[in-house]
Amino acid sequence: MAKQAAPVKKNQTVTLRFEDLTHEGSGVGKIDGYPLFVPYALPGEGGDVKVVKVNKNFGFGKLLNVTKPSSERVEPPCDVYYKCGGCQLQHMSYNMQLDMKQEQVKNAMRKIAHLENVPVHPIMRMEDPWRYRNKVQMPVGEKEDGELMTGFYQKRSHRIIEGMETCNIQDEVNDRMVEAVRRLADRFGIPAYDEEKDTGVIRHIVVRTGEETKDTMIVIITRTPDLPHQSELVTELIKTYPHITSIVHNINDRKTNSIWGKESKAIWGDDYIYDTIGDIKFAISAKSFYQVNPPQTKKLYNKVLEYARIGSHDTVVDAYCGIGTISLFLAQEAKNVYGVEVVPEAVDDAKKNAKLNGLSNAAFYVGEAEKVMPWWTAQGMHPDVVVVDPPRKGCDEDLLKAMIGMEPKRIVYVSCNPSTLARDLRILEDGGYAAQEVQPVDMFPQTHHVEAVCWLERKIS
Repeated sequence: MAKQAAPVKKNQTVTLRFEDLTHEGSGVGKIDGYPLFVPYALPGEGGDVKVVKVNKNFGFGKLLNVTKPSSERVEPPCDVYYKCGGCQLQHMSYNMQLDMKQEQVKNAMRKIAHLENVPVHPIMRMEDPWRYRNKVQMPVGEKEDGELMTGFYQKRSHRIIEGMETCNIQDEVNDRMVEAVRRLADRFGIPAYDEEKDTGVIRHIVVRTGEETKDTMIVIITRTPDLPHQSELVTELIKTYPHITSIVHNINDRKTNSIWGKESKAIWGDDYIYDTIGDIKFAISAKSFYQVNPPQTKKLYNKVLEYARIGSHDTVVDAYCGIGTISLFLAQEAKNVYGVEVVPEAVDDAKKNAKLNGLSNAAFYVGEAEKVMPWWTAQGMHPDVVVVDPPRKGCDEDLLKAMIGMEPKRIVYVSCNPSTLARDLRILEDGGYAAQEVQPVDMFPQTHHVEAVCWLERKIS
């Protein structure tokens, strides 16, 4: 039987009407039933599209012009939006962004978890969906005349976008701090790192600011063990910007795309900045994982606490505990909280944070959760609640089995990827737990990412 050819060819220009959105926000239009995925197109719109890639069952296109714009189309406020890969949704209204993410979570529940009747609540929106990120990581490069520049990479490349002066989802203070460090480094003649030649000095500038405290940490990442003109650089920064509480030098001498090196040292001020979420205060070191959207994080953690329904006699396990952010929220209500995390530095920070808040009922351990939790079970630990907040890839199957083996009354699963959440919920359902409800939270406005928290109860056999 002859292979059926796609009804379009690469570089062909076609006229489409867009019917749907992918989970990443691209418009979907069809020619003779053959779908084309087209970034920046919206449902209900018509447009001319250049076909850029053809696969057997679907293809990709580039939007040339919109012949019939949607009422949900808006003008992106970012000058480099169509070059930068950081945001994907600035061309659509905020309401449409929320509807898209809500549908993404619902589809994952239906199609992947096969849970038709689990309620997915309306997504928790941001009051102001701009300037929310409390941390920025900017690569440093050089223009043709040798002047330093900072900016995000162009989509699918390691070329820095020239002329990028601001980022509309970053905290404005962080924007100014990146610019200040770049200007000073330029004045003192500190060369940028050249990725291809593995030469030069300054690789990245990282700035993090506390939402409540307004403490600011600047991290300068270099290829070299020394930071040239360190004393002058520090003096100028702290003289001009008194809100800076920490300046850190990180050394990354490897020929790699990774931002961070292993060695960090404070060259001025503290090793930490501080911030609060609700009633809990956190010490945050240079490499700590800390949620980038504090107002939405508070909503998320309050929902975790609500779903966990912890009593004063309950024992709780927090897998992937990080620096203890969720653990310490839970420790306000529980008898005991046990956190486990594979990164030793994060566990050190978690212990410091427990002490900082006077919470003696939270203990933290280094290790892989899927190995530590079965050992705890063998020692006779039977937690009432297990909370898990894994990375985007979701939970290892051994960890899911370990959670089921602990037989908690309740599991609360926090996820930044609806697809892996749904995949793991199917395993937990088959292992004796019933998903009760799902609450999406818009942690990352203007991007296609969506957070969700799910509450599961152990089935009574």
